[in-house]
Amino acid sequence: MRYTLMKPCSPLLFPPKDLVLEPVIALVGKANACLSRYDGLLESLVNPEILLSPLLMKEAELSSRIEGTIATANEVYQQQAGEEFEPEKKADIQEILNYHNTLRTAGQILAEQPVSLHLIRQMHEILMQGVRGKGKNPGKFRDTQNWIGPGGCSIEEATYVPPPPTALNDLLEGFISFINIQDDKLDPIIQTALVHAQFELIHPFDDGNGRIGRLLIPLFLMKKGCIVSPSLYISRYFEADRDTYIDKLEQVSSKGDWLGWIQYFLGALIDQAERNLQLVRQINELYETKKRQISELLRSDKSIYILDMLFDSPVFGANEVHRRLDIQRQRAAQYVRTLKNAGVIIELRPASGRRAALMSFEDLWKITDQQ
Repeated sequence: MRYTLMKPCSPLLFPPKDLVLEPVIALVGKANACLSRYDGLLESLVNPEILLSPLLMKEAELSSRIEGTIATANEVYQQQAGEEFEPEKKADIQEILNYHNTLRTAGQILAEQPVSLHLIRQMHEILMQGVRGKGKNPGKFRDTQNWIGPGGCSIEEATYVPPPPTALNDLLEGFISFINIQDDKLDPIIQTALVHAQFELIHPFDDGNGRIGRLLIPLFLMKKGCIVSPSLYISRYFEADRDTYIDKLEQVSSKGDWLGWIQYFLGALIDQAERNLQLVRQINELYETKKRQISELLRSDKSIYILDMLFDSPVFGANEVHRRLDIQRQRAAQYVRTLKNAGVIIELRPASGRRAALMSFEDLWKITDQQ
């Protein structure tokens, strides 16, 4: 088979001029309404960091899966609890953990600072730390030509060839200027759609571009004041039909079809804002239900700390209660037995030798696996 050598994409005019948005005005209104309802729920949460933690880990799983990983959020927690996995699975788990840590770190930085190229490089360095792309210049923009296509394909077989490295500096400076410009005429959700697509088209790193681009979605929405924290997780929508996701981005590069991409992005945001709203409500209801149940079961001033531990680490070693609550081993073991007998937690793996039993808070997984 003969292939035609694809030339690097010519830098697209950004932001696009004369963008006619009338066909998507109704979708923009619906997206804003959905996002506003979701943000209202986020603001009402008493302890959002604990309640949203399992959804953040699920988002990390799904965004990483788009890039080919096969590990799950459950397995991430299992490894953190001391479970052993084969090297390939451990590598996937590390990629999920890095995504999780990148979003948390970037969210904290953006609470005090504007978006910058330095921050994006920081994000990339955290994302690529100790994983398969660690040799691909973590934290540094590329100085060679890259391309996108089936795994292991040559540039002749590529489906997309990003702009050459000589064009990166101007493209990235324009990109950051657009992110930080104060423009009340352009809806923040439309800006978010443009930001994500343009980053993917520039493809400024040797590896990890897709994940960084998806991380920028909740971070930008938070920076624009649309949500109080970077907690809108949208990768499920992209991962469910990745061919359409990729095709819509390619239509921007090949045909300049920004409107088609915006329409697709608005649909994704509406779907995920509504889905996340329901998931967070369910998690909050579970939290309140288990708070009452655990308090009645344990009759202890440690009940709320155990509850928070279940949501923050839904898979854990039985000895973890002793360590994290700084209480006597016998007392901690009694708490675990009581919760197990009441069905609050289940045993994934019994104790063996010096290895503690592995416990799981299954009711939480029944919710997060819906994402």
